Amino acid sequence: MAYGWFVAICNPLLYPVIMSKRFCVLLVCGFYFMKCVNAGTQTFIFLLSFCNSNINHFCAVGPIPKLSCSDTYITDLVHFTCATVLITSTILLILISYICIGVAIHKIKPTKGRQKAFSTSASNLTPATTFYGTGSFMYLPPSSRFSMEHKIVAVFYALVIPMLNPMICRLGNEEVK
Repeated sequence: MAYGWFVAICNPLLYPVIMSKRFCVLLVCGFYFMKCVNAGTQTFIFLLSFCNSNINHFCAVGPIPKLSCSDTYITDLVHFTCATVLITSTILLILISYICIGVAIHKIKPTKGRQKAFSTSASNLTPATTFYGTGSFMYLPPSSRFSMEHKIVAVFYALVIPMLNPMICRLGNEEVK
């Protein structure tokens, strides 16, 4: 989405050429590939042996290794590495896109047009920032450090942000129209 906004703002006349159907399919395939890699690393949990079946957490893989009787160092390392690579790479792509958008918006002469473009970009950046902030908080700490705060963040990450995203994007689209 960030790249689509970048192309729409920085190269509006070339948008249909750059964001072709083929390129959009490649973006979606890349997204699904990354998600399959992520899901594959989650299966390391099934290699552990468990002593307790009392999972006291909502919608998070991180606390599950705490229930294991076996050593979780490799599992924690794999999860941390995967989460770091996925979160960092996507945050960098989004950040680079929005920096380019900010530079292009800054070149707009009329103040009113610049203000409208900044508010639209900010409304689209807000859910992404919230999503990646809570995701980082949930997936980057080691499994031994999960607490009540993580349960609250997990609910926010899994329920609140996905509900807010369509509303925020709709408001941004109404402003553009």
